[in-house]
Amino acid sequence: MSKRLVLLLAVTCGVAVGNLYFPQAVTPLIAEGLDVAPASAALAATAAQAGYSVGIFLLVPLGDRLPNRPLITGLLALSGAFLLAAGLAPALPVLVAAGALVGTATVAAQLIAPMAAAMAAEDRRGEVMGTLLSGSIGGMLLARGFGGVLADQLGWRAPYLVAAVVVLLLAAVLAATLPATSPSTRRPYPALLAAPLRLLRTEPDLRRSCLYQACVFGAFSAAWTGMALVVTGPVYGLGASAAGAVALVAAATMALTPGAGRWVDRRGPDAVGLVCMLGALASAGPLALGSLGGAAGLAALTAGILLLDVAMQSGMVANQARVFALRPEARGRINTAYMTCAFLGGTAGSWLGVQAFALARWPGVCAVAALLCAVALGRHLVHLRRVGRGSREAGAPAAAEPVDAPAAEGGGG
Repeated sequence: MSKRLVLLLAVTCGVAVGNLYFPQAVTPLIAEGLDVAPASAALAATAAQAGYSVGIFLLVPLGDRLPNRPLITGLLALSGAFLLAAGLAPALPVLVAAGALVGTATVAAQLIAPMAAAMAAEDRRGEVMGTLLSGSIGGMLLARGFGGVLADQLGWRAPYLVAAVVVLLLAAVLAATLPATSPSTRRPYPALLAAPLRLLRTEPDLRRSCLYQACVFGAFSAAWTGMALVVTGPVYGLGASAAGAVALVAAATMALTPGAGRWVDRRGPDAVGLVCMLGALASAGPLALGSLGGAAGLAALTAGILLLDVAMQSGMVANQARVFALRPEARGRINTAYMTCAFLGGTAGSWLGVQAFALARWPGVCAVAALLCAVALGRHLVHLRRVGRGSREAGAPAAAEPVDAPAAEGGGG
C-alpha cells in the first residue's frame, strides 16, 4: 500500500460517493429542464440513495467472495455507463431509473475500505482508513459544489456527463494499478446475504448504532435536499451554485473527522455519540433561521448545515468504532448491515424533506430534521440509563457492560 495507491483509492472513494450527492444541488435545474415540479425532480437524488442501499446489501458482500480488482473496476465501469444514460435522459422517469442504477453500482468506497484494511500494514491501518474516509467526506461535500456550478454554467446534464467520464477514467486506471487479491471466503452468495441480517438479530449494539446513523443521516439528507430548494426559491433567489457553495464551507468536516476518531479512542463511542446527537439536534435552531432570508439568514443556514454535518460525520466515526469492535472476523458483513441501514435512513430523510417542503416549506424541513435527531437521542439516553443502572447494581464500571462482548457466532461470521 504505497502512499500513491492510498491517495488514488481515496480519490476513487470521493468520486464514487460524490455521485450520490451532486444531484441534490441540481434538483431545481432538473425541474426546469424537464418541466416537472421540484418535488418530482428531487426523486432523481432520492433514487440514487435508494439504489445505493440496494447496492450495499447485494454487492458489497461479494467483496469477501470475489477478487476485488475486477469487481471494483467492473462496478465503476457500470457506474460510468449509467451516469451517461442519466445525462442523456429525455424524461424524468428515465432519469430516476438511471439514477437508481448509478446508486446501485457506485459502491466502490464500501468495497475499497475492507480491501485496503486487509492490504495495509498493521501500523499504518489507521492512517489508511483515515485517508479513505477523508476522501469519501470530500466527495460528499465537494460534489454538491461541482454539480451546482457546472449545472449553472452548462445545464443540469453536464454534471452527469462529466462524472461519467471521470468514473470511466478511474476504472481504467485502477484496472492497471490495483494489485490482485484473493477471496477471503468460499461461502455461497445466499449465505453472504443472510449474514448481515443474522448479525442485526444477534448484536444489540449493531442495531442501536444502525438506528442512530439512520436517524441522523436522515436528518442530514432532509436538510440538504430542502436547502437546495430554499436557496434557489423566492426567499433567496440564488442559483444552483449557491447550494454547492454552502457545501464548500462544510468541507471543514474533513479536518475535524480525524480528531473525532482520537476523541473516540479516549472517551469511548457512547460519550462521543451523545455529544454528536446533541449537536445534530441543536443544528435545527440555526437552520430554522435560514427562512429569514438575506445575509443573516444565509449565514445561519450555513452555520446550521456545518454543525449538522460535523455532528453526523463525527457520530459515524463513533458508531463504526462501536460496531467494528464487535466481530473482527466479520467486519465486512457488519459494515454491510450498518451502511445499508444508514442509507435507508438517508433515503427516507430525502423523501421526508421533499414532502415537508411541499407542505410547510423550509420550517417543515427543519422540523423533520429535529424530530429524526430527537429519536436517535432519546434511544441513546435510554441506553445510557440502562448502562448506568446496571453498573450501579453490579458495582462495576459502565465499560464492562455485557453488550460490548462478542455474541455467539450464530453463522454471522
